[in-house]
Amino acid sequence: MPDFMKAGFLTDLTADLKANPNFASVAKAYVDIKPDEQRWEVCMRLSNRTIGFAMGVAVAALMTLPIVAGAADQTFGVDNGAHITMWSRAATQARADALVQAYNASHKNHVDVTYIPTDDYQTKVGAAAAASSLPDLFSADVVFMPNWTSAGLFQDLTARIATLPFAANIAQGAITVSTWDGKKYGLPFVVDLSVWMYNKKLFKEAGLDPAKPPNSLAEFAADARAVAKLGGDIHGTFFGGDCGGCEVFTWFPIAWADGETVMNPEGAESHLNSAENKAIYAIFRGMVDDGTALMPDSKTETGPTWTGYFPKGKIGIMPMPASLQGMANAALADADIGVAPIAGVKGGTSTFIGGDAIGISRDSKFADAAWNFLAWVESDDAQINVVAKGGNVLSRPDLANNKYNATDPRLVLFNSVAKNGQTPFAKNFGATFNDPQGPWLVLLRDAVFGDASKVDADNKAMNSSLNP
Repeated sequence: MPDFMKAGFLTDLTADLKANPNFASVAKAYVDIKPDEQRWEVCMRLSNRTIGFAMGVAVAALMTLPIVAGAADQTFGVDNGAHITMWSRAATQARADALVQAYNASHKNHVDVTYIPTDDYQTKVGAAAAASSLPDLFSADVVFMPNWTSAGLFQDLTARIATLPFAANIAQGAITVSTWDGKKYGLPFVVDLSVWMYNKKLFKEAGLDPAKPPNSLAEFAADARAVAKLGGDIHGTFFGGDCGGCEVFTWFPIAWADGETVMNPEGAESHLNSAENKAIYAIFRGMVDDGTALMPDSKTETGPTWTGYFPKGKIGIMPMPASLQGMANAALADADIGVAPIAGVKGGTSTFIGGDAIGISRDSKFADAAWNFLAWVESDDAQINVVAKGGNVLSRPDLANNKYNATDPRLVLFNSVAKNGQTPFAKNFGATFNDPQGPWLVLLRDAVFGDASKVDADNKAMNSSLNP
């Protein structure tokens, strides 16, 4: 009986039994049973007449349960005290750790997480894969998922995902890039979107309306120039010009907002020498040339500190991740943090749907326990009481209207811009766009800081990298 109880195959009969007139006759036997077993085992000590009554209730209840044994485990996995190993990259540690700590505090299972320096993450995973020693769970920047799913590093989650009652409401971007040969290997873990953030205090001092953020890239540049004229240590804008991933995250959406492309759907052909993309480079180059952009920092920033400039309160407007977590400080009041969707050269809006996807490794021996964590991450509880409470983007857009978002229109915006967003797909994305020695960084630096006439030749190198 205890095994059936723990598996959830029996229904609590306490109320029904106490309502039965024969219940008193078994009271003495009842109190001799352990408290957590009383409700279930009492029916086995009843008189024949009471047993008939109890079994009738039990049978009726069992008829309402799923016919397929084990369906509950398939849907939510098991929470049986297992220790689950997990790796995640340091870049998303704050948000990942909030989920891990909340899960550990509310479940029997325990996630033992290790945060690995972002620049070392691909090497670490590659070495573990070669040694068949991957952790039970590991997350990945969404753009790396096609490479790792095609290499067979994850277990197929297709059937498990299908059983989730809220499966249709999960944001599909991370699932799409985690799909290989029709099989789904990952779910969204930390959802990251790109937006424009602007300093309302500096906008007002520059004679701009803090309630009217830019609606195009040209307006972005004009507003940045207005703030730059304040002089001193105030600068119009900033961007990570020696960071390929930074500009993928914040410049690609400018083209998407105009209905343009950066690659073909297969991720095998670069369109980054198109007229649209050349116009984007030219606008940023203009802000470098006239001193609107903070220099030389915009030219030398390699990525680790690029989001640290805006909170200092000295930048008018710049692209940023869509999160308010840890933003407000003595130099930047929360009321002065304005947000706007990234707009195109011609208008429109878009965003890069990024962040981390997560899956169960092929080496895991605790897949059911690991799935319990993944299913919980997508649940109402985790999404509202951890993600939304922290001021971050949900992986469940259907939960956007919650008690935490309702009081802050910026959070509402974060969870609404994704409808126009995209996640680029390319098997060789990392080597092409994120590698500091890759061809994308050569192209953008030529376009913005160097010889812009080389962009067409640089784009040919992009295509060679996408098709090794």
